[in-house]
Amino acid sequence: MGTLWSKGTSATQIVEDFTVGNDRVLDLRLAKHDVMGSKAHIKMLESIGLLEKEELETLTAGLDAILGEIERGEFVLGDDVEDIHSQVEFLLTQRFGEIGKKIHSGRSRNDQVLVDLKLFLREELEIIKDEVVALFDTLQALSEKHKNVLLPGYTHAQIAMPSSFGLWFGAYAEALVDDMHMLKGAYNVVNQNPLGSAAGYGSSFPLDRDMTTELLGFSTMNYNVVAAQLSRGKSEKAVASALSQLALTLNKFAADCCMYMCPNFGFIKFPDELTTGSSIMPHKKNPDVWEILRGICNRIQSLPNEISLMTTNMAHGYHRDYQLLKDVLFPGLEQMHKCLFMAKYMLENISVNEDILSDPKYKYLFTVEVVNNRVLEGMPFRDAYKSVGIEVNEGKFEFDANTGLNHTHKGSLGNLCTEEIKEKMKRLTKKSI
Repeated sequence: MGTLWSKGTSATQIVEDFTVGNDRVLDLRLAKHDVMGSKAHIKMLESIGLLEKEELETLTAGLDAILGEIERGEFVLGDDVEDIHSQVEFLLTQRFGEIGKKIHSGRSRNDQVLVDLKLFLREELEIIKDEVVALFDTLQALSEKHKNVLLPGYTHAQIAMPSSFGLWFGAYAEALVDDMHMLKGAYNVVNQNPLGSAAGYGSSFPLDRDMTTELLGFSTMNYNVVAAQLSRGKSEKAVASALSQLALTLNKFAADCCMYMCPNFGFIKFPDELTTGSSIMPHKKNPDVWEILRGICNRIQSLPNEISLMTTNMAHGYHRDYQLLKDVLFPGLEQMHKCLFMAKYMLENISVNEDILSDPKYKYLFTVEVVNNRVLEGMPFRDAYKSVGIEVNEGKFEFDANTGLNHTHKGSLGNLCTEEIKEKMKRLTKKSI
């Protein structure tokens, strides 16, 4: 079959294998989006007179047939076809003759792969949005369910002040709101139409770029054709940065769970089937799910840096290096889906220890409460602080945790602001992100 852009000479097989790399496998992820972009493109070509109405109908039917094959898992790349764009065009030419070749008028593989990627990334971000909201809802439900169960708070890994499971679960729910801002920002970068920029310098055909922008559901277009090509790498990095932010939240929560599951803490536990045992120690219940999740999220946090290094020192315009971005970003997206699913799945089976603070080693959690109580009784803060410190050092400090804690300000133990946080997330996700 050869390549569509062949000028009569062929690269040696060893060069072709090296330059194509893993692209053929990764391109299958873009197949649906390539067909969608082509359908919009040919409809626009017909509107400006570059296709006859009958040709448009034939090609549209052909693309719909290919889309069906993709959805049924029947679509494959031929052994001698380099990429998804070539495969779709070859199939149309094979099935309908010369009109199949007209599908490429007014565009380049450069803007074709860009529109495929943007449609793909837009869809991936929508899926991740839904997964984040599902995890957010789970965390908020757990926060409300266990809002009165106290938990030690730590600073510098030292016992600090009283916290609660309501605060802990709720904190990670609100952290996901921040992550949603990043996802929304990445979506806005991606959601711009590059189709019509061709190889980066436009076309002498009177392309109707407004039409393809509307047909493909983009909110706007990359107007400047050179800027459209500059978005390659920038779009991937924007998505990677959003994933990295989300991975940081999941990573810290996983680290908490690993620590809290340790018998030295004993704050939370999971059913035996969600933990793993030791090959030699029969008592072990290892937090392997959280450890793997923690490790994967560390890898995801490296994506923006890897993409930055891959896309630096290149002048404007297309460079083959950009092909390698798929090797980095696509697996990262797949791993993020898995991490969000597993985090939610584990939380649906979590049990919390409701009697943690009865252990006397946690009595110093309440030193600040005693200081504040003395301030309320009229003692200056510095004097109250000093007096309690002396009592701690002399072993005379006592506090009855059953007397209750007077935390009422917004966001504190007694006022979690669950509904306000829910409203923040709702405002961010009421439409497409």
